[in-house]
Amino acid sequence: MVDNLPLSPDRLGPRLAEVYAVLGPLYRRVARLVEHDSPRNGLSIGVRAVLERLEMTGTAETVPQIARALELSRQFVQRMVNDALAQDFVALEPNPAHRRSPLVALTDAGRAAINAVQRREHEAMGRVGGDLTDAEIDTTLRVLRHMLAAVRDTEERSP
Repeated sequence: MVDNLPLSPDRLGPRLAEVYAVLGPLYRRVARLVEHDSPRNGLSIGVRAVLERLEMTGTAETVPQIARALELSRQFVQRMVNDALAQDFVALEPNPAHRRSPLVALTDAGRAAINAVQRREHEAMGRVGGDLTDAEIDTTLRVLRHMLAAVRDTEERSP
């Protein structure tokens, strides 16, 4: 029987560890699928993350802004932006707020590339099955967001 009462910390920890145990392999498998698909669409997992960020916000951003939002190093994001530039997936625009930090903008080719990847992913995810409901997905997202916030809090308190 499923109990709908909040879990005590000594019970919550092991249950959330179960989530991590599933989430890690799931993330790695999805990353491998994206990388495997890369020769067809030209997107590494890193370039995909940058394009997805720009597509989601609908606006150009600087490399440091993208890095902060994705919680990645600025150097890594710069390499991914350079790769995306080489493929004409992004363009650099002047930044009126900071002359030495241009804005990274999604090009039509970049938008088409990320939208194609997302369509294929959505089709695949649509076949997951399990008679899942919106409420169950909302609950899953709520749990994952709490886990992310807790990890961020722990990192911020660490020396």
